[in-house]
Amino acid sequence: MKGQRVQKDLHTPKGDLMVEGPIPPEEMRRLVLDEGLTSFRPPKRQHGALMTVAEMPLGRVVAAHDGRTIVGYVAFHPPDEIERWSQASISEILEMGALEVSPAWRGCGVASALLEVSFADDFFEDYIVISTEFYWHWDLKGTGLSIWEYQDVLKRLLGRAGMREMSTDEPDVVCHPANMLMVRVGSRVHPEALLEFERLRHRGRGRTV
Repeated sequence: MKGQRVQKDLHTPKGDLMVEGPIPPEEMRRLVLDEGLTSFRPPKRQHGALMTVAEMPLGRVVAAHDGRTIVGYVAFHPPDEIERWSQASISEILEMGALEVSPAWRGCGVASALLEVSFADDFFEDYIVISTEFYWHWDLKGTGLSIWEYQDVLKRLLGRAGMREMSTDEPDVVCHPANMLMVRVGSRVHPEALLEFERLRHRGRGRTV
């Protein structure tokens, strides 16, 4: 179930954008990625990755575009089978796998609009949404921010979407103090799912935040 498609017009000093999603695969095929979207892969390869997400039954891509070129996107999908978060007896966990805005469009409210449109859909109230934020994906050079300033910006941005930092002993997160596990718990998530998620975060040590 993909949920309800949500759209928002975004007027910026650099031009008007449509922020919408989830975008179906047939529409994703007609769009191209801005050349500045290189944080995870070269644009053409990242477009292929987003196509894969859009084709998943629970995959969702929300994008900001001008009718042809995507200048920002956020993708949601079930955790990869090799990750700790997939090793659960529940199906209520989704991962925010990527959030990226082209450098030419930063400072225009694109990232905030992407998250606003994403979570305006009631679909997410049935899920625990996680985002593992790793500093090595952050564009410190392009933004001119220190690692701690960038972390603070991310924490505030995701916080406005209802996500909060939670502790974990997951090795990739704890390998550097700037890394974060950000979590949004939907209003209809069952207590049993929350208990299982707690076990996953701390491998059954019974620790809470």
